Amino acid sequence: MNAYEDAIQHTATPHAPWYVVPADNKWYTRLVVAAAVVHATRKIASQLSNGRRGQAERTGGGARSS
Repeated sequence: MNAYEDAIQHTATPHAPWYVVPADNKWYTRLVVAAAVVHATRKIASQLSNGRRGQAERTGGGARSS
C-alpha cells in the first residue's frame, strides 16, 4: 500500500492529476468519476474563456459598450 501511495504522489502533477476512487460500489464509483469529469471540464472551460477574453483585450477586440 505504501508503494502504491508513493507512486501516485510522485507521478501526479497539477497538469495531469491522478484520481483514486473507490471501486467497491459501482454507483458511487461512477458518481465520483462523473464529478471529477464535470470539475475538470468546468476548469478547462474557464481557462479557455479567460484566454479568449485576454486575447480580445490585447488585440482590441471583444465586446464593447456604447
